Amino acid sequence: MLVILGDYFDFWFEYKKVVPKGFVRSLGALASICDSGIPVHFFTGNHDIWAFDYLSEEVGMQVHHDNLSIELMGKKFFLSHGDDLGKKDFGYQLIKTFFHNRIAQWAFAKIHPDLSFRLAHYWSKKSRLSYKHGDRPFKTIEAEEQYLYAIGAEAKEHFDYYIFGHRHIVLNEQIAENSRLVILGDWIRKFSYGVFDGHKFTIETMAKNKLQEFSITI
Repeated sequence: MLVILGDYFDFWFEYKKVVPKGFVRSLGALASICDSGIPVHFFTGNHDIWAFDYLSEEVGMQVHHDNLSIELMGKKFFLSHGDDLGKKDFGYQLIKTFFHNRIAQWAFAKIHPDLSFRLAHYWSKKSRLSYKHGDRPFKTIEAEEQYLYAIGAEAKEHFDYYIFGHRHIVLNEQIAENSRLVILGDWIRKFSYGVFDGHKFTIETMAKNKLQEFSITI
C-alpha cells in the first residue's frame, strides 16, 4: 500500500477538459501501481487542494480531502497532510476556506490555464522564498503545531502512529507510551519517505537507496 500525504504537485487544478502538463510519466507510474492491485491513497495538501475526480477516475487512486484513521497490521494510524492541524493562524484558515469555496473554484476555472498556473507557481515560489531555506525553521518540538495536535488527540483516543507531511522536516518522535509522531520530510531536498514493516516505522531516504544500488553495481 502506498500513501501520498499531499503536496505531490507544486500546484494542481483540474479543468473539465484539460490535464496539467508535466505529470504524464509520474501519473502513469501511479496508474500502473494501482492497476497492479496495490492501493494508492492520495491526500490533498495545500498545494494540490483542488484535486477533484481525475486522480481517482483516471489514475485509480483513492483521494482523501480530510484526515484518515485506519488500522494496518494491528496498529492504529492517524494520517493527514497536516497543514491546518493545531494551526491558530486566522489568515491561513481564511484562505483555506476560500479555496474550498465552490464559487471561487468556478471563477478560477474561467482563467486560461497558461495564466492560472503561472500565477499559482509564482505564489508558491514566493511562499517558499519567504524563509531562507524554503521552509519554516524547526526550533523545538514543543513549538510544532502538529506535535501539539497529536498530544491533544492522543489524550482523547490512542493511535500508535500519527503520520504527517506538510512541514518538510524529518521527525520520528515518541509522544506517549506506544505512540509516535512521524513527519515525513520531503522529496525536494531530503528525498525522504516512511516505511512500516508491520513492527516499526522508519524514515528512509531515496538518496541513500540510490547510493547503495550504485555501490552494489560497482
